[in-house]
Amino acid sequence: MTFLVNHPERNVIRLQLRQNVALAGLTDEDLKELEAQLLITDSGKGEFLQQQGAREMAQYFIVDGVLKRVVSNPEGKEMILRFACERDMETVYAAWRLGTPTPYGIVGVSKARVASLPMKDWGSFLDARPEHKQRFEYDVMKVMSDIMAHTITLHLLDAPGRVQRFLRKHADLVDRIPQKELASYLNLSAETLSRLRHSGKIANPP
Repeated sequence: MTFLVNHPERNVIRLQLRQNVALAGLTDEDLKELEAQLLITDSGKGEFLQQQGAREMAQYFIVDGVLKRVVSNPEGKEMILRFACERDMETVYAAWRLGTPTPYGIVGVSKARVASLPMKDWGSFLDARPEHKQRFEYDVMKVMSDIMAHTITLHLLDAPGRVQRFLRKHADLVDRIPQKELASYLNLSAETLSRLRHSGKIANPP
């Protein structure tokens, strides 16, 4: 990990961060203050950035790569809740506000680069900017709503419908996620997913 201000690629990373959905609307002065606190981490495929059950929490802004949010039971069975890539963020903000342990893990699907800061510091930054805090909390609720909608579709849609919905909503991620992980997210076997995608019955988005 390296502080952004000391990173050899800091100028490029700053430009990438200005495209992040969680930082939209901040002034140059706000961004300068935030950038002084950011750590840059390069993580590998399968590496945990945030462990489920932890009380030490951080806010993540994805600079490059794909992350997944996962929940595991004591036997190690994993359920993928969402995928996120550059210009998006990952957070445990709700758990931090509630004072509860992190209910899920955040893991690299691919090699990834993230900018992060401790959640308490991000919370202080937001508290000083009520309008941005309101916008950020809306984004957090939207992510939670999207996860709930996905969970419902696992029960209401058939296999082709689940695949078609993902292709429609996340066309940019389809070819960046390993087939096995995408199949798990859609509650399908990898073989079924492959067959559906190559059957001609699933229309790829334009």
